[in-house]
Amino acid sequence: MGGTAREGTGIVLTERQRLAWLRLIRSDNVGPSTFRDLINHFGSAERALDALPELSRRGGAARPIRVASREEAEREMERAVRIGARFVGVGEPDYPPALRQIDGAPPLLCVKGHAPTGLAPALGVVGARNASVSGAKFAAYLAREAGKAGYSVISGLARGIDAAAHRATLDFGTIAVLAGGMDKPYPPENLPLLAEIVEGRGLAITEMPLGWEPRARDFPRRNRLIAGVALGLLVVEAAARSGSLISARLAGEFGRLVFAVPGSPLDPRSEGANRLIKDGAILTTGPADVLEALAPLSRIDHVAPPVVDEPERPETDMTAPDHRARAAILDALSPTPVEIDDLIRYTGLPPATVYLVLLELDLAGRLHRHSGGRVSLALGD
Repeated sequence: MGGTAREGTGIVLTERQRLAWLRLIRSDNVGPSTFRDLINHFGSAERALDALPELSRRGGAARPIRVASREEAEREMERAVRIGARFVGVGEPDYPPALRQIDGAPPLLCVKGHAPTGLAPALGVVGARNASVSGAKFAAYLAREAGKAGYSVISGLARGIDAAAHRATLDFGTIAVLAGGMDKPYPPENLPLLAEIVEGRGLAITEMPLGWEPRARDFPRRNRLIAGVALGLLVVEAAARSGSLISARLAGEFGRLVFAVPGSPLDPRSEGANRLIKDGAILTTGPADVLEALAPLSRIDHVAPPVVDEPERPETDMTAPDHRARAAILDALSPTPVEIDDLIRYTGLPPATVYLVLLELDLAGRLHRHSGGRVSLALGD
């Protein structure tokens, strides 16, 4: 038994806030985790934008940080409107509920299409681009049955398995995640499919800026969104080194169920899926394997409190930590990722001081953020 689309709940950004959020996330060295910490510290994106140059300077930036201008953000919003897209914030009602719960959820998504499809419990379906006829047919069958049961089917609009899953669920609700900007979908051959998706019951989403041409490094980010939106991820035909296995690893990190369809040991396209089964993925030979495992999850209310909000009482203290505090934190950091709580315990410094210094280093390009809230010093420091 599957779920149905739920009424969204959460904050509603004003257009002024939405513009400031877009400026902040488009500024240099501001990723999702940094965005959240800036909002929590300064109380609003507008105040955080004002603070970026000083924080970056204190962190030891080699050059002034680029802060996205109001004009740049306005132009991007206008381009989105022209193509029928819009921006949805992480705490807003139309933001996919399961995605907002992952570590480092994108603060803003560019979305186009049928909004309720993004609120239904979702199954991710991924696999080989050079899929076999039987693999594509079986993926379409499983996706269609999930759609009939009330699930949105989410995939990456790629050739092969992705396209088969999207086509099979056009009448039920499918979500295409783009690696580039909403106006730069890839591959070109699937442009007609994308048009069918957004003009019907489907939805397209991306975290990338308008005009962004997808590069190789952007596809793992796309896979992260697929794994984050879905309650479970189904892998059909995947080679030993493939993006589908990246999606499966991320799904496991997010606490999602991972399903894999077994294949012939003689077919290289099945090596990755067979390995997932060996490693504990749910062996999948029919729709019941997926639907019975997902049913308990789809009955849970997955709407969580907003992970980013503009607090009424921000810290807003811009006082620079003293030299000794900053030195202690720098000495404790290394290229090896460490949990921030461990860093606080080790240095004995107040959490607010540690978080502020980490923000400074991050905005200066001297810090790397990792899954699980861990941080490390950039190589060369």
